[in-house]
Amino acid sequence: MNPLFEQMPTSVFERMSLAATEHGAVNLGQGFPDFGWPPEILAQAAEALLHQSNQYPPSRGLPRLREAVADHYRRHQGLALGSDHVVVTSGATEALAAAILALVEPGDEAIIFAPAYDAYAPLVRRAGGVVREVKLAAPGWRIEEQAVEAAVSDRTRVIIVNNPHNPTGRLFGRDELQAIAAVAQRHDLIVITDEVWEHLLLGSEPFVSMAALPGMAERTIKCGSAGKIFSLTGWKIGWLVAPPGLARVLTRAHQYLAFASPPNLQQAVAWGLAEGDAWLAPMRARFARGRDRLAAGLAAAGYAVLPSEATYFCCVDLAASGLAPDDEAFAQAAVEQAGVAVIPLSPFYEEAPERGFVRLCFGKQDATLDAGIAAMTKARELAR
Repeated sequence: MNPLFEQMPTSVFERMSLAATEHGAVNLGQGFPDFGWPPEILAQAAEALLHQSNQYPPSRGLPRLREAVADHYRRHQGLALGSDHVVVTSGATEALAAAILALVEPGDEAIIFAPAYDAYAPLVRRAGGVVREVKLAAPGWRIEEQAVEAAVSDRTRVIIVNNPHNPTGRLFGRDELQAIAAVAQRHDLIVITDEVWEHLLLGSEPFVSMAALPGMAERTIKCGSAGKIFSLTGWKIGWLVAPPGLARVLTRAHQYLAFASPPNLQQAVAWGLAEGDAWLAPMRARFARGRDRLAAGLAAAGYAVLPSEATYFCCVDLAASGLAPDDEAFAQAAVEQAGVAVIPLSPFYEEAPERGFVRLCFGKQDATLDAGIAAMTKARELAR
């Protein structure tokens, strides 16, 4: 096989979603909600499409949206930002790509935490970089400073951290973020933070942005997503937030990727960030109900469900459920024979993957969740 293809494997999300379509299965794999977006924001997008410019917006993003992002984070996270800190991108994955391509040179090393969202490592490799993986111990998935420090070399350039964390549903605590910050400051590293789930909080613990920690604002690149905030994942409106000088560098990388994003959607997102705060609490409550419904149904079927503090996702511990710890085999049988698509966690690792866990998405209507629970019940019977 051409080594270029090996560096860019088919996403596990694409693979399992195609399998779900092929077998007519309930899709609890790919992370998109099938409910709940504010209708007002759709009306704003439609109005802008019909009555405002549909030509190229500025590559860096509409000034209105950049200011709305800065103001949103000033209100919600206490970050001292202006529009010159913000670069609008075509979704958070493009934001990550722009950040990695702007900062990682051939031979540079990037630290990631496994299990890791599956875009990070291929993007680092396509930039010519080398991935250094810090494996989080299951099932607690905690970040430990000693492990981060041990991964640093004289070629380390960036640390990439996802909080709240996909695929585990963990919300990393301030102490864990401070561990990363301490290493970054000791070694003069940039931290790229994928914080797209920052409003998808399902418990009482608050979200802490890496940029809010002492000494980190000047060395943090924050990636955000309107798709996650407003349950409109197909809009693909994201952003980078960084110190102004670094933001200008990121803009140069972004302009050769997507260049710009649809102006009507930018206008609508700007409106939503300014006017949509009242929607956040009901949104969280609705996702929490979905989590609780799925977790209760799975537990009743005999599955060991791990806690989920944020995101759309919860994980099942196969071994603790009395099943063979072979996530790929379980996922394949579940979609083909039981009629439900789930995501195995082993593709989220570079080396020595954990094979005893699968991820499910609870951002679904009750009928979808109930059908998924019934199919998971059948999958467990087949696996036993």
